[in-house]
Amino acid sequence: MSVLRLLLLLTALPVAGFAQLPDGPGKDETGRLCSQCHELARALSLRQDRDGWQATMDKMVSLGLQGKDDEMRAVVEYLAKNFPGEAVQKINLNTASSIELESGLSLKRSEAAAVIDYRTKNGNFKSLDDLKKVAGVPFAKFEARKDRLAF
Repeated sequence: MSVLRLLLLLTALPVAGFAQLPDGPGKDETGRLCSQCHELARALSLRQDRDGWQATMDKMVSLGLQGKDDEMRAVVEYLAKNFPGEAVQKINLNTASSIELESGLSLKRSEAAAVIDYRTKNGNFKSLDDLKKVAGVPFAKFEARKDRLAF
């Protein structure tokens, strides 16, 4: 998932999702600033280091997210502490959910649906070349992330 989509997803934090956030400094700011557009599960499915969260926040600000500088810093610190980067794990194209495909491969929702639809109708993917047959997803997206793919 691109950094842009990730923070856009963060901004749709539902009230129920907010209650599930870990307590700590920045929780309220994160809930307030990030509850405008996106689902919590999608937003936090990609973990990042502090620099990654900062880049995400900068991108969201460039798209119109408004808040005070100290609130923005609190959100970045909160996310970096509670949702830190992890080792990059491979995405198994034969078992991955839509959210995993979106966040792990930076696919649009419609593209992830196309991958799942194709594998449901045609069986498991066996190689990178099989992905050329998935209508509606530019093969370049898979090729650019081939090191993240598992079959």
